[in-house]
Amino acid sequence: MKYFLIALFISMSAFAQKFDGLAPTPPMGWNSWNTFAVNIDENLVKGVADAMIANGMQKAGYTYIVIDDAWEAKERDSLGNIIPDPLKFPSGLKALGDYLHAKGFKFGIHNCAGTKTCADYPGGRGHEFQDARSYASWGVDYLKYDWCNHGTANAQETYKTMRDALHTAGRPIVFSLCEWGNNQPWLWAEKVGHLWRTTGDIRDCYDCQGVYDIGWKFILDKQDGLEKYAGPDHWNDPDMLEVGNKGLSVAESRAHFTLWCMLAAPLMAGNDVRHMTDETREILTNRDVIAIDQDPLGKQGYRFMDHPSKQIWAKELSNGEWAVCFFNAGSEPLDLRVTWSNLSFLQGAYRIRDVWAKKDLGKTDENFARKIPSHDVVLVRLAPVK
Repeated sequence: MKYFLIALFISMSAFAQKFDGLAPTPPMGWNSWNTFAVNIDENLVKGVADAMIANGMQKAGYTYIVIDDAWEAKERDSLGNIIPDPLKFPSGLKALGDYLHAKGFKFGIHNCAGTKTCADYPGGRGHEFQDARSYASWGVDYLKYDWCNHGTANAQETYKTMRDALHTAGRPIVFSLCEWGNNQPWLWAEKVGHLWRTTGDIRDCYDCQGVYDIGWKFILDKQDGLEKYAGPDHWNDPDMLEVGNKGLSVAESRAHFTLWCMLAAPLMAGNDVRHMTDETREILTNRDVIAIDQDPLGKQGYRFMDHPSKQIWAKELSNGEWAVCFFNAGSEPLDLRVTWSNLSFLQGAYRIRDVWAKKDLGKTDENFARKIPSHDVVLVRLAPVK
C-alpha cells in the first residue's frame, strides 16, 4: 500500500502544472500587510471590500483581496489541518470567501514555503497537498507563498511542490511566489507560478535600502533587464504598492504608481483604502494609467535612458502605441526637453497624450518641454499617426 501511494503521488505530480490563463494581465487587488501587518480580522477585510466598492477601486479593476500573514491559528488542528485564528476570523475563511465573492471580489490568502511563516505562524512545509485542499474548500482564488524559515530547501523544487498541490486540489488559484528574487525565479518560475517577487519587501520610502525593507526607487532600479522574462500569465513582481502611505509624498506616490504600471507589475494596493485622501484615490483609480499596466500585449516596460537626475522608461503597447515615462529621480526640479527623434524605438509620427494631465499635446514632429518636480513623472501615450 505504501508503495502504491508513492507511485500514485509521482504519477499525479508528473501531470501537475499551474493553471493557465488566470493572469493574462497583471493581477490587481489589495493586500493587508503594508498597513496592517498582523493586525487583521474578518471585520477589517469586510470593511476594506465595502470601501473598495464605494471609492471606485473595484470598478477600476482591483479584483483580489488578499489576507497576508497572521490569519492562522498558532497551531494546526489534531489532524494537521491549517486553521484560521478563531478570534480574528470567528466565522471561518469559507464564510469570508463567500462574502467577498458575493461582493464581486476574488479571495486571496498568504502562507509560507517554510515550517513557519515570517510572523511565526504554521507554514506549509510538508503540508502542501493538505493545505491546498483546505484553500480550495474555502474558495481561495489567489495564494501568496512566502519564503521564511525554509532551511536548506531548494526554492525551485519547493515551489513546484506547492504548484502541484494546488493543481491536484482542482481549484484554479493564482500562484504568487514571494521568494524575494534570491534564486532568480524569473529564470525558472514561468511554469510554476503566475507572478514572482524580484526583490525584498517594499517600504513606504523613496530610496531607503535595508536588508529586506527597501524603497521603491531602489526596487525600480533592480527591474532593469528583467523585462524579457515577463508576459501574459507570468509576471515579474516588484512588490505591492505603497501609494498613499505616510512615507511618500504625493509626487512620489504618483511616480511609484506610474512606474509600476510601466513595468506591467501586479497592482496590489497596500494602503488603508477605507481612509484615504482624494489625491491617493485619484492616483489608484486613474484608468488611463491602469490601462498601460493592463495592456493586453503584455510587454513589460524597460529603461531606455538612465541619467543621474533623469530616467526614460518605454513600454510597447497594443496597436503600435507606446507609453513613455520621464522620471525625475533627482532632488531638484528638472527642465525636460525631448527631441522625439532621439527615441530610437519610435517609428514615424505619433499623436501625444499627457496621461496624468488628460491633455492632447500635438504630434511628435515638434519637440516637447516640461518642468518635472523632484521625484515626479510625466507620462505620455503615443498613438501612431495613420
